[in-house]
Amino acid sequence: MIGGTKVPKNDIRIETYGTVDELNSWIGLINDQLKDDSFQSELREIQDRLFTIGSSLATDAEKEPKMKLPDLNDGDIKFLENRIDVMTSELPTMKNFILPGGHVAVSSIHITRCVCRRAERLAVNMQQHNLFVDEKLIQYLNRLSDYLFTLARYAAQKLGVEEIAWKPRII
Repeated sequence: MIGGTKVPKNDIRIETYGTVDELNSWIGLINDQLKDDSFQSELREIQDRLFTIGSSLATDAEKEPKMKLPDLNDGDIKFLENRIDVMTSELPTMKNFILPGGHVAVSSIHITRCVCRRAERLAVNMQQHNLFVDEKLIQYLNRLSDYLFTLARYAAQKLGVEEIAWKPRII
């Protein structure tokens, strides 16, 4: 950890920032699959924020880090909310639950959304174990998962892929 604190490999802090690292890798894969300039800059911005989150989670709050670490701010959360609003305005109204699939990029975005939700749950778990986690970090992960859901729908539309509506089996 940043600051030199020794913890076991299965420590909740390690698990949480490891999941954020996994999330960041999935976003890199999405960026490679979409190959769209409009997505690439915002996904790189999100990857930068995830490094900020990872460094925050890897820092022992009781020790002063030797280097200055960046922080999240309200503008980072607002950025995601604004992008959700813009994409949603161009999408048809959802009338069904959507199944992941239809295109490898769309499926990858849905997997990324699930990893993001896991990271959020782990961060909340850290808080419940009285470990310091900045509330903005949890808010950001929450909004990021919503952004990713919207991005999956938006990417499907841009790729000309029909969304797969869930049709529940009724017995």
